[in-house]
Amino acid sequence: MDITIGHTPDADDAFMFYGMLSGKVTSPFFNVKHVVEDIETLNKRSLKHELDVTAVSVHACAYLDDYTILRSGGSFGKGYGPIVVAKQDMDVEKLQRSKIAIPGKLTSAFLLLELMIGKFDYIEMKFSDIPDAVASGKVDAGLVIHEGQITYDQKNLVKLLDVGSWWRDSTGGLPVPLGVNVMSNHFGIDVIRKFDAFFRESIIYGMARPSDALDYAMQYGRGQAKETIDKFVRMYVNDVTIEMGILGEQAIRNLFQFGIEKSLVPEFELRIA
Repeated sequence: MDITIGHTPDADDAFMFYGMLSGKVTSPFFNVKHVVEDIETLNKRSLKHELDVTAVSVHACAYLDDYTILRSGGSFGKGYGPIVVAKQDMDVEKLQRSKIAIPGKLTSAFLLLELMIGKFDYIEMKFSDIPDAVASGKVDAGLVIHEGQITYDQKNLVKLLDVGSWWRDSTGGLPVPLGVNVMSNHFGIDVIRKFDAFFRESIIYGMARPSDALDYAMQYGRGQAKETIDKFVRMYVNDVTIEMGILGEQAIRNLFQFGIEKSLVPEFELRIA
């Protein structure tokens, strides 16, 4: 069976798919073709149902009509997640009146920040452009995801808010639900679960061979040092990535419950394999 998979140009995604896309882990059921796009592009493509399997922001799942969330391959932060940075310190009241760069309206980071501070003025831009936009003064602050969470100080920026810590403290320690992989419902639940198991095997393979998987992931390192990418990958490829479990599923459900209560997302049927 031929399937098309979308993943992001990020080291953690590449690390997860290393076994599968390198041919080290194979399946008698699936022939995989992959495409690489940034997360907000994949979110928008999923709205059009263009890919069989794709990485998406958890937030985007509120708007997907015909996909099921896989139990493997999720990006969950354990007490850490997106941060808000600026050139100088400011309080939340001033931040709410400022122009904040965000990596996309469908990203989980955007929904989480709205839950944390309420509505705010924003401008969308590619996630990798946000630190420079803040440093240059193009925007007052930036909502930073991916490796920018650990490299922002290289541009002399300061951290204003830690969304991951806020989520942990607000939920009694649940992991921060950021990204998941989804598969088209037209395959049926049995095939979806077979692919989920295939993907899980790929993740386990990479985690058992971290040096090889990291070397593969470095093609999406965006010029960062290997030590930085290693740190970033270890942040978001963890036991919840292998299988979201009760805590991961509860984190997703809580995110949408909070969002619905504040009218930030519509009510919908959540489908998890």
